[in-house]
Amino acid sequence: MLVNMRDLLSDAQKGNYAVGSFSVANMEMVLGVIKAAEELNAPIILQIAEVRLKQSPLEIIGPLMVAAAKNAKVPVAVHFDHGKTVEKITQALETGFTSVMFDGSHLPLDENIEFTKKIIEIARKYDASVEAEIGCVGGSEDGSEDIAINCTKPEDAVKFENETGVDALAIAIGNAHGNYKSTPKLRFDILSEVEQKTHTPLVLHGGTGISPNDFVRCSKTGIKKINIATATFDRVEQSVRSAYESGSINGYYDLQGAEVEGAYQSAKKHILIFATDNKA
Repeated sequence: MLVNMRDLLSDAQKGNYAVGSFSVANMEMVLGVIKAAEELNAPIILQIAEVRLKQSPLEIIGPLMVAAAKNAKVPVAVHFDHGKTVEKITQALETGFTSVMFDGSHLPLDENIEFTKKIIEIARKYDASVEAEIGCVGGSEDGSEDIAINCTKPEDAVKFENETGVDALAIAIGNAHGNYKSTPKLRFDILSEVEQKTHTPLVLHGGTGISPNDFVRCSKTGIKKINIATATFDRVEQSVRSAYESGSINGYYDLQGAEVEGAYQSAKKHILIFATDNKA
């Protein structure tokens, strides 16, 4: 069933777990992620980032994601990740997305606050939730930039929460998009201070490559939404490659099945780590 992300994160706060937010690029990935969620009776979030629309146009992938959520046997929120433009954020809302993110992390804090408030005003008309980001998560969503990590200042998180009332807040604690070149050293001191000083559900971007133990620690320290993108894309590619190498692909539908299986395995693995199973 299609639900608002706000409700999923509220339940996660009460239950002390995190909800997986899985980036998808095609129908096969959507089917695989939802298969894992239904099998494990887990609420999930399907998401796509604005930078990915070159490969997966919003007018095509968006209705597919919303339809899949409506027909799922478990609660599914549909989220527009790393929104950069009012045009595309509004298009996602018109399509039926129940959550949008405005990524103003590149702006000065006060500008980020003002622009986020405008997005909240737009989203309110659709009863959709809004995620924002402060500090700079390293890398970039599509791997085209090597953005330096700039950890969130706890006092900025307090100011942001007080002035916007945003539904979810992504913070930077040493995390980065894409595959890490070395094991990330997360700043749990910053995360703990932000958790203690704010009430907003916190979001962890750049989940690929973070250890299961760190995931669990994050989920118990205020992080209620964890984004998984690269890990799923990599798993889908590996699943297809393995199927070809083993000779098990004898036509298009075998190829399709290998893609679904890769997305399913990635989602299943992370749902179990995040302890979201049987929370639907």
